[in-house]
Amino acid sequence: MPGLRSVAARLLRRVPGARAAGPTGSDAAVTVAPTTGGAPAATPTPLVGFVVHGAGGVHPASAHVRVTGRMSALAASGAARVAQVDPVRWADGTDSAHLDVLLVQRDAFPADRLDAALARAAAEGTRVVAEVDDDFFSQEARTRLARAEYDPERLASVDRLVRAADAVVTSTEPLRAVLAAQGVDAVVVPNAVQPGMWGDTAVRPDPAGPRRVLYMGSATHGDDLALLRPVFDGFTDADGRPVRLEVVGVTADAADQEWYDRLDLGTAAHYPDFVAFLRARAERWSAGVAPLTGDRFNDAKSDLKFLEYSMLGLPFVGSDRPSYAGVDEHGGLLAGDDPSAWRAALLEAFHESAPRVARAQAYVRAERLVGAEPTWRTALGL
Repeated sequence: MPGLRSVAARLLRRVPGARAAGPTGSDAAVTVAPTTGGAPAATPTPLVGFVVHGAGGVHPASAHVRVTGRMSALAASGAARVAQVDPVRWADGTDSAHLDVLLVQRDAFPADRLDAALARAAAEGTRVVAEVDDDFFSQEARTRLARAEYDPERLASVDRLVRAADAVVTSTEPLRAVLAAQGVDAVVVPNAVQPGMWGDTAVRPDPAGPRRVLYMGSATHGDDLALLRPVFDGFTDADGRPVRLEVVGVTADAADQEWYDRLDLGTAAHYPDFVAFLRARAERWSAGVAPLTGDRFNDAKSDLKFLEYSMLGLPFVGSDRPSYAGVDEHGGLLAGDDPSAWRAALLEAFHESAPRVARAQAYVRAERLVGAEPTWRTALGL
């Protein structure tokens, strides 16, 4: 299985008694020696397999945020052994490893192999857990995802998975409600950031030249970006300095626009590299923004950008939508759709940057760091 042994070795090297799998197994088996005096052998530590896009530690951002960081924490705790599973090989039995739990993120399991995998899980007593962190279910959301190159087969894979799973884990209460409307029970495990990956102080932006504001995100936010045009068109700060929006990702448009600039990611597509890219340039920016249009897809999103901007050292200004409800209690600023409200919030963020970032970072460090959270472990059946 390409990349599996390196993944398993990295995740499991801290677990006593674990070893990386041989060529035919997806797991890292624990060898348990019989105890002396005829006592029964110890019960093997549960084996949790996970299916995400990517391999060899290179995964999409959602997999790092929602799955692999928690799997590493789970392995480090000694409560389970973990290994990335090749879905095709496990579904057809080529990978013969018995899994106690199989966690599948989003659409990472090919739709045409999912029924075989579910049948094998039922026959072997494997608990199947689905992990979703976006609305893949309402018609409005599916239309938006189709524009972002989610073909019908990918959406069908997610739908089939969550309806057949023994447990479903999601990231927000509004998304749990979306699933409930589909007849699917889910538990909420809020998004978090990995300790040590981000910074821990406020940045000191360049005092000369234009004042820059960061907007980062995946290429599904073109409509959200448009909300900011009247905000930044001709915007100056209290000292008369031009305020420029700088975009990383967000839209498929490849060129700068007259009202915003694009910062090229280069080769930093891998999430840890992306974070390093941002940290190396953090002094460019005076704030981070997260606009959201008012639709069901956005309302089911999490406050992850608040966490990320805060740990990058930037004051946060976001849309006053359900996704960011409550962040103003932790140093964030919220604005309605009126451009004047956005400008006022940004000027406040510039003026109160350090204390707002300090409040936000204290909250994140206390309550929103990735780990093997109890609710998540309960969903896994551990």
